Amino acid sequence: MFYGFDMGGSKIALGVYDAQRQLLWSKRVPTPRDHYADLLAAFVSLTAEADAVSGQRGRVGVGVPGLINPADGTLFTANVPAARGRPLGRDLSERLGREVRVDNDANCFTLSEAWDEAFQDCPVVLGLILGTGVGGGLVVDGKPVSGRNFVTGEAGHMRLPIDALQVLGRDIPLQQCGCGQRGCMESYLSGQGFAWLFQHFYQQTLSAPAIIERYYQGDRQALEHTARFRALLAVCLGNLLTLLDPHLVVLGGGLSNFDALYDGLAEQVKPHLLPMAKPPRFAKARHGDAGGMRGAAFLHLR
Repeated sequence: MFYGFDMGGSKIALGVYDAQRQLLWSKRVPTPRDHYADLLAAFVSLTAEADAVSGQRGRVGVGVPGLINPADGTLFTANVPAARGRPLGRDLSERLGREVRVDNDANCFTLSEAWDEAFQDCPVVLGLILGTGVGGGLVVDGKPVSGRNFVTGEAGHMRLPIDALQVLGRDIPLQQCGCGQRGCMESYLSGQGFAWLFQHFYQQTLSAPAIIERYYQGDRQALEHTARFRALLAVCLGNLLTLLDPHLVVLGGGLSNFDALYDGLAEQVKPHLLPMAKPPRFAKARHGDAGGMRGAAFLHLR
């Protein structure tokens, strides 16, 4: 059995999966945000329940909203203060008496999609989460590629490519990013970036859902804005696709549900690739909120 924990700022979700990757049991509990001992106790209690349900000692994986320090296994996470600076994986391994694998939630999202039946013929999978921010992960032959600093695939903190200035205008303000840099792609391709760009060009403050609703009503500005945003997405994807050459790009997060983003995206990407390169397959994430715990469970799959 494979146990996947998705640790978020408000809840810990656990899914128990069999060898065929089918969900057998799941449970959610509030995340103990302030006390590390309480956080560990929640994992231990949920694991004991899962063992009782499955009749086995399952293999444990944990997806976390942050980065793992490769030197000592400690976490950098803003959403769960209790876990900040703590070696969660090592401490859980000791308490549970089994190996616990930990990875960031973007890698777990990508791994979940890469192991979907529909995508298993894709050896290299790039996942992009277009949500509050822009996260990403890379999976090669069914295994996440974390890199030296666990930041492989974090495309949101790459800077806008020069071609983006042709789409947005060379006078586009270089937005301050939470990472401390200016001009990160996250500031423009996230849900907040989608709304900010609309405000910048049309001097109207609307949320991303409100703009999307106007799009489906045929509003001229919303249609124009969506076409511009899709062109920007294609430009930003160009560098990523040239570097990583994935067979599949899976989009997740709130904006991924906006079907208009996929219209002609492969064709718009082509001018930003090498002449002989073919665009990858683009797909919407298939597992929604369950992706985090699925991917965490699948950290043990090979």
